[in-house]
Amino acid sequence: MEHLTFDYPAQRAVTTRAHVGVVGSGDLEVLLSPSDPSGSLAAHVVVRTSVDGYSHIWKSVLDRFFTRYDGAAQIEINDFGATPGVVALRLAEAVEAAEEGDDA
Repeated sequence: MEHLTFDYPAQRAVTTRAHVGVVGSGDLEVLLSPSDPSGSLAAHVVVRTSVDGYSHIWKSVLDRFFTRYDGAAQIEINDFGATPGVVALRLAEAVEAAEEGDDA
């Protein structure tokens, strides 16, 4: 089991929570919540993965995601062997779910 953390600059506050996916064979869950209320605009990502030795792949996927996403959020990813494509899909789903929650 590997535990990774990443931080990215952000431009806007996230105000709602989202939960997508399930931890299971070849899948993962993403929990997205508003960033620490300390006022700093940053995204903090914690990855817990059952597959060791792929931190460079995680960094690459997250770097690409954060070129498009500018929300200040706490993101927890609990992985059970998902492919990079599934990771990108779940992250996009979490953002969409959080943004729909803002509209409600």
